[in-house]
Amino acid sequence: MTADPLIALRPWEAPEVTSWGRLPMNAVDRRSGVLPLDGDWRFQLLPAPDAPVGGSWSSAYVPGAWTVQGTDDLPQYTNVRMPFPEYPPHSPAANPTGVYEREVDVPAEWAGRRIVLQVGAAESVLLVHVDGRPVGVSKDSHLAAEFDLTGRVRAGARSVVRLTVVKWSDASHIEDQDQWWHGGITRSVLLYATDPLHLADVTVRASRSGELRVDCRVRDAGGALPEGWYVSGELEGHLLTQDAEFDRFNAEDERVSDFLGEARLRTVVEDVRTWNAETPELYSLTVRLHRADGTVADTARQRIGFRDVEIAGRDLLVNGERIFVRGVNRHDFHPLTGRTVSYDDMRADLITLKRFGFNAIRTSHYPNDPTLYDLADELGLYVVDEADIESHDHAHEIADDPRYLNAFVDRVSRMVLRDKNHPSVIIWSLGNESDYGANHDAAAGWVRRHDPTRPVQYEGAAKLDWAATGDATDIACPMYASLEECVEHALSGRQTKPLIWCEYSHAMGNSNGTLADHWAAIESTPGLQGGFIWEFWDHGILQRVNDGRPVGRGGVGLYDNGVAAPGHRWAYGGDFGELLHDGAFIADGVVFPDRTPKPVMYEHREIAAPVRIECFRHEGIVLGNHQHFRGLAWLTGEWELSLADGRTLTAPAGLPDLRPGETAAVPLPFELPEEGGEAWLTLRVTTAGDEPWAPRGTVVCVPQVRLREAVPQPPVKVKNRFVEVDDDGLLVHPLLTSAPMLSLWRAPTDNDELGGMAPRWRDWGLDALVRKVADVRRSPGRVTVHAEYACEVGVVRHLQVFTAVEGAIHVAESAELPDGLDDVARVGSVFETVAGLDLMDWYGQGPWESYPDRAFGAPVGHHSVPVDALFTPYLRPQESGGRHGVRHFTLSAPDATGLAVVLDEPRQVGVSRYRAADLTGVTHHDELVPRAGCVVHIDAAHRGLGTASCGPDTTASYLVAPGVHRWSWTLRAL
Repeated sequence: MTADPLIALRPWEAPEVTSWGRLPMNAVDRRSGVLPLDGDWRFQLLPAPDAPVGGSWSSAYVPGAWTVQGTDDLPQYTNVRMPFPEYPPHSPAANPTGVYEREVDVPAEWAGRRIVLQVGAAESVLLVHVDGRPVGVSKDSHLAAEFDLTGRVRAGARSVVRLTVVKWSDASHIEDQDQWWHGGITRSVLLYATDPLHLADVTVRASRSGELRVDCRVRDAGGALPEGWYVSGELEGHLLTQDAEFDRFNAEDERVSDFLGEARLRTVVEDVRTWNAETPELYSLTVRLHRADGTVADTARQRIGFRDVEIAGRDLLVNGERIFVRGVNRHDFHPLTGRTVSYDDMRADLITLKRFGFNAIRTSHYPNDPTLYDLADELGLYVVDEADIESHDHAHEIADDPRYLNAFVDRVSRMVLRDKNHPSVIIWSLGNESDYGANHDAAAGWVRRHDPTRPVQYEGAAKLDWAATGDATDIACPMYASLEECVEHALSGRQTKPLIWCEYSHAMGNSNGTLADHWAAIESTPGLQGGFIWEFWDHGILQRVNDGRPVGRGGVGLYDNGVAAPGHRWAYGGDFGELLHDGAFIADGVVFPDRTPKPVMYEHREIAAPVRIECFRHEGIVLGNHQHFRGLAWLTGEWELSLADGRTLTAPAGLPDLRPGETAAVPLPFELPEEGGEAWLTLRVTTAGDEPWAPRGTVVCVPQVRLREAVPQPPVKVKNRFVEVDDDGLLVHPLLTSAPMLSLWRAPTDNDELGGMAPRWRDWGLDALVRKVADVRRSPGRVTVHAEYACEVGVVRHLQVFTAVEGAIHVAESAELPDGLDDVARVGSVFETVAGLDLMDWYGQGPWESYPDRAFGAPVGHHSVPVDALFTPYLRPQESGGRHGVRHFTLSAPDATGLAVVLDEPRQVGVSRYRAADLTGVTHHDELVPRAGCVVHIDAAHRGLGTASCGPDTTASYLVAPGVHRWSWTLRAL
């Protein structure tokens, strides 16, 4: 039995113990004038929390998880399942425990001051000792814990600080959050000092009317508050006045302790600049605590924003305006350091989101690093701040378990107390996927009483009835509800709350189909206000292939454009040898692990475009301002006219002075040439000056409108020339190494696999179709080939007609699918080319990857991309790199030789170095061997992507139906 009272307390198996010796949470920023303790600490990893500390120390960097710092306790990924079998509140006996230790020299000038230790985050239970004596305990892996060390350390002397972190605990059951399990100290550690008389908390209420109220709580570490203290405030040179009536109220209130004082400051700012995500205006507020003689005992500084958040009927309003929430869910993540992210990391995250049209983040599923909220205030992003609560595996039992009541209220209340002064925080969230019970109601009650200025949301409270009232959510925030369900609810007449998806459009692999369809409905349906895409990151951890270990902090530069360097790869569930895992489900973000944008980011950028082409009329183009608060003066533009014959014309674009919601007609910038075929007009919109999140000239959006339809192609004229087709009916061509054949299969996307389509396609035999030639007929200048492909549900009949035309071969095809093939991946042709064709030029949608249900963000034009760059390296290899709406394309060598293909109508085209079988035969990109030639797919029809790995599949209009499909194309040598 141990004599250590912290060990005797065994907090890792006591859910009613949320802390011991920990100071109350507050909103006073103590990150300046501190003694940082980040860096290398002595470290031991013990097998269990009550195991003895040995004599052999290694080193660990703080902040950082030990799971990515060379220990034998490696990262593990599970989604719903807990990584151990014990039921709540129990934890496993084999419980990795990290012991961190270092000497701290306390500054001599801190003599007589109050000294506080702050540990930014520790996963999952923190035990603090100083000079061998116990100080305190904290749970909650994603909020800072503070401990008063006054009297335990001496100014000018050295002390030994020991931080013991227990990986598993009763708290782990409410941190089951679809992410990597780590262990360690994941945010910064520091010491700071204050006067014994200090600001215990500051609460700011700043409304869009310009009214400012600052409530201050004051404590004295030495005992009773001294007589005569007072507070003062300054807002950018404007002095705040102290509310004497409030002070008298508190002085007479018997409930106020002698050890706690309160004061209120007020002012009204004339012509106030309000804060919103488009124009995030901030003011510098300084609050000073004075002794009776006027000297300053303590100071708090922060930037504040004047804004209001309210719900009016079924609308969420910011500053009285109904906004659209264009959000994404975001974890604290880094591919080298796991859960630890730097200021630069966070700023880069938010800048990326701003550049691609996002205006909101949900801090899934815990409060993020405090710096993130400062950046959201500065850059302009709405925040749904989410408490560190998810009990996915045992949700039903825990929601009403009174043993976890304290933990629920503690985690929610501490989040609110820390983040309440940030204007970016517009909604409090009670957590995620934890069913719904009395513990949620208790937490919601606390928030509504403490902060009535913001709404509360919790998906579980509304999932049984979005129209219910009196529950723990002010917003109907469904998770992966279908678009049809949500529109039906908004039109039903029963809606009582704003409907904003907390998660939708799951971004796993090649995904996010129908995103544009969702937003077309959202913007046209009162009661729908947007949602949060799941999620920002692919959580791939950079791993060395030779030993299977995380690379760790030294891996900077070992990845680029979403691809790991040779000898390395992005690890997902199961790659660290864990038997219990959920595979690549951790790779479901709109950016790759190195923050390289996936193609869906360009889709979202156009969907969220602040200026749009509403329509084309003979008198000109109608432009609209689709922002909520800002005019168009911060933007500039350039017109671009793309003609099918290869010509591109450009001209500067003067944007009209439009207020939010206004439209105006502008004249056509070009006189449309009589010749040239199909014509598209694009407005390339860029920043006119430097923005905090984008330098001058950054592309904001590229809206487009078609000015003229395509010219019908003339009938094929047969040339009396030989068409070489072998006895098996396969075209022989000097630029092809594999003849055009029927393809009904694609390397399954994550959505195809988890949504159940790919298993069905395999059952049908579409991945291994056997071709049988039924008939080959030859005539002058033409060969007709009838072939059949047998599958489990019938026979697919394929017709190819090869015709010699001027300098080329015309291929007309049809495929008849039996009724049993009611949903296939594609119908089209696949062939392979000779080596050396390394550049693709095309007229169609691009330049980035696009598919039938994710093509809104790919403008029609003339595009040129190296063949190797067409491929999109989704973490698990799968169908990728397709281009939608291609009219014609060339594949060329450096000497301009190669082949050209003209299509009968805009088609889905894929060009890659890999066959579908190559992609399905591996699990990671380091296993792929590119082919020398090109694998080319030309599809008459291609199935949409949907989001069926977690959420709705694509809609019926994007499915490939049975029946007859026809397509044709012309092949010629360059």
